[in-house]
Amino acid sequence: MLGCVPEQRVLSYKSLVSSSSRTLSITKMRLSRVAVSAALLAQSLVSAETVPRAAPLASSGYTDAVQWDKYSLFVHGQRVFVWSGEFHPWRLPVRTCTIIMARYLPKNEGGRIQYCQHLYSLVIITLVTLFTGEMRLSQFAVSAALLAQSLVSAEIVPRAAPLASNGYTDAVQWDKYSLFVHGQRVFVWSGEFHPWRLPVPSLWPDIFQKMKAAGFNTASIYIHWGTISPSKDVIDMNYYRDVKPVFEAAKAAGMFLIYRPGPYINAETSAGGIPHWVTQIQGHLRTNASDYAAAWAPYMKAVSEAVKGYQVNEGGPVVAIQIENEYPQPEETGNPGKAGMMVDLQAAVRKYGIVVPTTFNDAGMNYNYASGLGKVDLYGLDSYFNGFDCRNTSHRSPVVENYYNYHLTSNPDTPHFIPEFQSGSLDPWGPDSPGLDACYNMTGPDYLASDVAHKNLWAQNVKMFNAYMLYGGTSWGHLPFHKGYTSYDNGASIRENRRLSTKYTEFKKQGFFLRSAPEFYKTDIVGNSPSGAVTVSDSAAFVTELRNPDTNAGFYVARQTYSPSTANLAFKLTVKASSGSIPVQVTLAGRQSKVIVTDFAFGSSRALYSTANVFFAGKLNGRDVLFLHGDIGVEHSVAVKFSGTPKVGGNKIATATTGSAGYTVLTFKPTTEGLTAVSSDSTGPLVLFATSTTVGTFWQPTINTGKGNYWQFDTNSTLLVGGPYLVRSAEIKGSTVALTGDLEKDTTVSIYGAPKGSKVTWNGKSVSVSASSIVDGLVEGKVTISKGQVNVPTLSNWKYSDSLPEISPKYDDSAWVVANHTTTTSPYKPYYGDGRVLYGCDYGYCEGPVFWRGHFNATGSEKSVNLSINGGEAFAASVWLNGKLVKTTYGKSTYPAYIWPIIDPAIEETDEVFTFPKGALVAGKNVLTILQDNTGLNETNDWNGDTSKSPRGIRGFQLPDGGKFGEWKVQGKLGGYTNFPDKTRGVFNEGGLYGERAGDIPSTFPDKTRGVFNEGGLYGERAGWHLPGFNAQSWTSRSLNQGLPSGKAGAGFFRTEFNLNIPSGKDVHVSFVVGGPKGPYRAVLFVNGWTMGKVASDLGPQYKFPVHEGILNYQGKNTVAFALWVLEDQSVKPTLSLAVDGVYEGGVGKIALTNPGWTSRGKVV
Repeated sequence: MLGCVPEQRVLSYKSLVSSSSRTLSITKMRLSRVAVSAALLAQSLVSAETVPRAAPLASSGYTDAVQWDKYSLFVHGQRVFVWSGEFHPWRLPVRTCTIIMARYLPKNEGGRIQYCQHLYSLVIITLVTLFTGEMRLSQFAVSAALLAQSLVSAEIVPRAAPLASNGYTDAVQWDKYSLFVHGQRVFVWSGEFHPWRLPVPSLWPDIFQKMKAAGFNTASIYIHWGTISPSKDVIDMNYYRDVKPVFEAAKAAGMFLIYRPGPYINAETSAGGIPHWVTQIQGHLRTNASDYAAAWAPYMKAVSEAVKGYQVNEGGPVVAIQIENEYPQPEETGNPGKAGMMVDLQAAVRKYGIVVPTTFNDAGMNYNYASGLGKVDLYGLDSYFNGFDCRNTSHRSPVVENYYNYHLTSNPDTPHFIPEFQSGSLDPWGPDSPGLDACYNMTGPDYLASDVAHKNLWAQNVKMFNAYMLYGGTSWGHLPFHKGYTSYDNGASIRENRRLSTKYTEFKKQGFFLRSAPEFYKTDIVGNSPSGAVTVSDSAAFVTELRNPDTNAGFYVARQTYSPSTANLAFKLTVKASSGSIPVQVTLAGRQSKVIVTDFAFGSSRALYSTANVFFAGKLNGRDVLFLHGDIGVEHSVAVKFSGTPKVGGNKIATATTGSAGYTVLTFKPTTEGLTAVSSDSTGPLVLFATSTTVGTFWQPTINTGKGNYWQFDTNSTLLVGGPYLVRSAEIKGSTVALTGDLEKDTTVSIYGAPKGSKVTWNGKSVSVSASSIVDGLVEGKVTISKGQVNVPTLSNWKYSDSLPEISPKYDDSAWVVANHTTTTSPYKPYYGDGRVLYGCDYGYCEGPVFWRGHFNATGSEKSVNLSINGGEAFAASVWLNGKLVKTTYGKSTYPAYIWPIIDPAIEETDEVFTFPKGALVAGKNVLTILQDNTGLNETNDWNGDTSKSPRGIRGFQLPDGGKFGEWKVQGKLGGYTNFPDKTRGVFNEGGLYGERAGDIPSTFPDKTRGVFNEGGLYGERAGWHLPGFNAQSWTSRSLNQGLPSGKAGAGFFRTEFNLNIPSGKDVHVSFVVGGPKGPYRAVLFVNGWTMGKVASDLGPQYKFPVHEGILNYQGKNTVAFALWVLEDQSVKPTLSLAVDGVYEGGVGKIALTNPGWTSRGKVV
């Protein structure tokens, strides 16, 4: 069988050895040949390797204690070979049995009774021969009984309690160690991905394939309520809002999903994902208030019903659903009704068909919903222990050492679960913000996303893990909350442009260790070196011992006691193995951790110990293979059994010495990169060793055997493939190994584990391969990329039009909304004024720029106006009187905005006096025009959901010289959110789950494809100037780097078109780069109608914006628009250019475009 890693055995290695050698203390008796044969047969049956089943177990429907598949019976979830003989208890009462057995056990009556009770209670094999006038046991019966007793008395017995479940399905179960899926123990190794932050559904398979290629088996996905329910009574799950393509892509890749629909998600998105219209309700957000429940009910119905057919019990990928996120439970904290809401949410998902377990992500060690009202099935907590200050890229906090102790007090009977573990960092607006590359370095592969932090979790028995984020993506449009800018790269392992990073490579090494070590999925913590349970020669070493209670395989997780140390540390560690205690040498580099294994299975063999890291352990082409790796210049050792004298191939850095118990000790000390192979023959155990750098170039693609790509369920077959930038898949087609993947450059591909004589193809093209001299079975060949460079054009031939007619005193605002509310549901009331509420969201305008026009009659003596303006951190607001700039006010966003505890000096509102410039005021009618930005609504405070009812707008207005404002008018993005649907037709007019299809909902909101978060309220946006197909031929020809014609404050639209001709089959990463001198301006970048970047040139830090194929047309025309808002009366001259960040040839596939063009929006007002 190609590349088979066996599932965890039912009986342990230790129990098999002990039970086969155990001898009963029975005098005057020996096992007959038949019994011995039966015992050997039993042992061979028990020790046979099994292949995971592809389908759920069958049962009678009355109990899941006894189930079956086509192979055998399962009792309490364990596979059983029924080895039985007929016995009639009524023909042999217990007392008679004990009398007969007295002949054989004369001195132990208690033993006789116990033995006979074994016969009754277990119905095991006893054959009775009757003779005239006398009854006696035949020799065969006694021998069979002895076999039965030896099996019964084996050390490993069925677990004391059945697996736990939620009572809705047994497809997902658990014990205190780990999750079980379809009866198989699983280590959940997951990464976070938000599909709505990559609004190109054709690219979602790329992310899932990259996750799978790194050894992940699960992805965690947030679903965004605000994108799906843009307005009351509307559910729109089309385009990037549709979850079914997510499910299909995950299933095709062989990835499970943790489904996280909220309804509140946090996620650094505006209002934490709560739709903006919901922030206007009377009731408290995130409680069981009736109007809040009425708001989320249609959404939760839709997202729950959308999972139909995609839960794991139905053959789909969804294994769990998270309810809410990071929210307290106690009623005495904040608003009441929180736990009641959790009860209601769980009842709703059950009502609409969700049967998989519910989970919760607690914001730290707070015990919320681990028990009590609102309790979920699987509780977990998040951890962002290294903080969020990316300015110090070398900062590393000591690891947290009390996760496990907390777990024992919070949820000891369910798996230890970390639903969000820091794998990146946030970065706020601001001139001292270093950017997300710095965040990548601060959470880099040497520590957070590599050895120390993750293996510290392993040492504390975490068996369910999710890295936040694995792919961050883009907070395009107006998705971000007010602290965040466009990029949501997060410093993640897969960067925003989908490039693989060195952090990804570290994840890959860890993921493949976990995939190779099923015995690690069930471990007990034996102790650690500070407690004396583990012996080390240096107290600077901190080592935790974990051990599988069934097989006795050991795992010693080693790090430095002061985990951020950058010093190297060498020490002696005493490990316990089946041959006894063994002192081994361990060397740790600074900020490094290792897992030293003992009695470690690879295929049918076991390594007595290994101080080298494990990359692969299992069978390849029927051969036991152990692939190890370690650093250059460090000595690594492993003890294995060979049938003869081992020979070294490849990089000859290995030495072999004879160890105890028939083991050979191999020592590796690499000085250069390369691969080493050690074996004694062509069929016995093979040990491969490479440097950690070299092993990072290897992949273990799942071989689809026709059932699917789920490792451990559909297939256990793989290959070792080294060299390419990415290997996405492998398939055996007759005598051909068909590989798919991506290349960054010409490379040599190395393949081990393919059937002898196999042909090889790469992305469908034949590859000439030849046998390597390193080891028998390794073949190598050259794979090349097509020649020629990818070129992108210079952006030129710009057209320009003014986009600020609203400041003119003659501008007609008669069709604007009258801002005359005198009450608001926001807890943040106006500071001063005449009682009118001027909050944009109260009138349906929550996204992006909003205009206010205040009309007043003046005597001519008025000199200024007092304004308190709230726009969120990093906002700006420019004020004009009768077309003349009065002043611009600025919000700020500065560190330490994300340092915990949060002490946030940033400014999200200002209160200033705006002195009128000379000649601006006229006697009689005057109009004050305010253009303000809304950088997004606040997320909720955990204890107070109403912080998302952000008062974006004017919190105070006053003419201090006695003047009075007359009418106030407001205008934002076309249609706002209140006019998004046709309310006469309702939510489910079309009769389908997803309600009315985009384009079928007549309303004044025009862009149902890109959705409610794409546009703001600039005049050019309301007119659709940013959309493909708009005719700008009548506009003025003016280069972007010339700035606004006036050279003063104002707003204008620049627009151009360009063609791309990128060959198919190339995944080209393209970015737009804003250049030129920094200055007082804000800008919005539109690409084919999508808002793909927001620039705050006076703040930064983002000036580069990746844009993916699917938004960009790689084989045709593209439209780019640049809305420039100059904040002061000075000239600013930005530039915009295209940059190619990477070219990869291979497996992304054809990408669909969804870029609807301009249609008339009628008269723009």
